Amino acid sequence: MSDMVLEVKDLNKIYGEGDTQVHALRDISFTVKKGEFLLIVGSSGSGKSTLLNMIGLLDKPTSGKVFVDGVNTTKLSDSKLSSFRNSKLGFIFQFSNLLADLTVLENVLLPRSIQHTDQNAMSEAITLLKAVGLEKQMHKRANKISGGQAQRAAIARGLINKPSIVLADEPTGNLDSVTADTTVQLMKSMAKKLNQTFIIVTHDRQQFGDVDRVITIRDGRAFEGEDIPPKMEVTA
Repeated sequence: MSDMVLEVKDLNKIYGEGDTQVHALRDISFTVKKGEFLLIVGSSGSGKSTLLNMIGLLDKPTSGKVFVDGVNTTKLSDSKLSSFRNSKLGFIFQFSNLLADLTVLENVLLPRSIQHTDQNAMSEAITLLKAVGLEKQMHKRANKISGGQAQRAAIARGLINKPSIVLADEPTGNLDSVTADTTVQLMKSMAKKLNQTFIIVTHDRQQFGDVDRVITIRDGRAFEGEDIPPKMEVTA
């Protein structure tokens, strides 16, 4: 069985038409193995969030393919895509996006409820909340915990479906530096403990220290590593 969980092949994304056309992604190809802790970095407007949306199956590419666990997701119907996304991908956002009127535990359980896979869900959610240090907060409403605690709950929620990939969009962007450091170390710890693939979009490369790989996005193009070629003229 292949240990490759993601293959992005010749990916292009174009917004608009004619004079207003924007080529957000240009011929991007790369693969990711199970258990990798990968950063996607780039300046504002570089295309990194657009790339995350393509990988996260939240938007469709203009051309190219995204394979998750060997499945060509660009061929899935909208109904199948939604179910596939929920079962194969976990999400962590800059703002935790917890539902304020639900408890921390109820928020973590939401992806399992959507997927209708309730067997052992409660015990697994409690185990995850203990792992992220929230055993004393699990029955509190989400609007009664701190920002750092909310982001830890979001990490647990992102892991509850045992996804092939956890995608994180600026997960430390709304946190102070100390809480951000704690959040980074927690994600790294969970990645190692669970052999879990993490793909993280960030503008703050230094916040994450040593990672398995870095992909740099500039002007919609992807470069392996952090040392990228001099800026080249981009043609349409």
